[in-house]
Amino acid sequence: MGFNLKITESIDKYIKENSKSLHPIQREIISYNRSLGEVKKMQIALSQCYFLELIVKITNFKNILEIGTFTGLSTLSMALSLSKDGKIVALDKDPITNEAAVGFFKKAGLNNKIKTIIKPALESLKELKEKNEIFDLVFIDADKENYQKYYDYGLQLIKKSGLIIIDNVLWHGDVADLKKSDKFTNIIREFNKHVKDDKRTEQIILPLGDGFTICRKL
Repeated sequence: MGFNLKITESIDKYIKENSKSLHPIQREIISYNRSLGEVKKMQIALSQCYFLELIVKITNFKNILEIGTFTGLSTLSMALSLSKDGKIVALDKDPITNEAAVGFFKKAGLNNKIKTIIKPALESLKELKEKNEIFDLVFIDADKENYQKYYDYGLQLIKKSGLIIIDNVLWHGDVADLKKSDKFTNIIREFNKHVKDDKRTEQIILPLGDGFTICRKL
């Protein structure tokens, strides 16, 4: 059986040097996030940027829902691969980080493809369901307490064979450490079990960044 390579700093550097270059505005967002202190940890990893950009390009998905936008790195990564008639609905509750994100979208010339909604995500999801909105892809990277609710809404909002991608499912590796039993580690463990036991999807966990779960609706 094969094994997952441990990514050292030198390997990570090599990967970056031999992968597709980031868009200038992606680099600008990353630089901006470094100035934010501890909350910069909310940013997705570069490997996840590349993955999201490529998955949208390969699938030619046109309607994307994002739950949790922060300063827009993941949003922009997906928007870069959208077709001319593609769109992203991006949900977040923080008007300050949203203002920064919208500024970056405008700089990239992609603000016409991205609609941001600023309010608690559960309220927005309820409204989208009432409007019978249907998406190809749902990306979840928001408050962990509501992950299961976001996932269940996501399943109601995507088409058959659509994808739900969820970030932070390995939670710094703590989910695999039986000595760890803090609130958020347990929330992620319970969420991962919920997804694994769900017969409505087929799913895998990929060790990208802090862990991506990829679910395909059956």
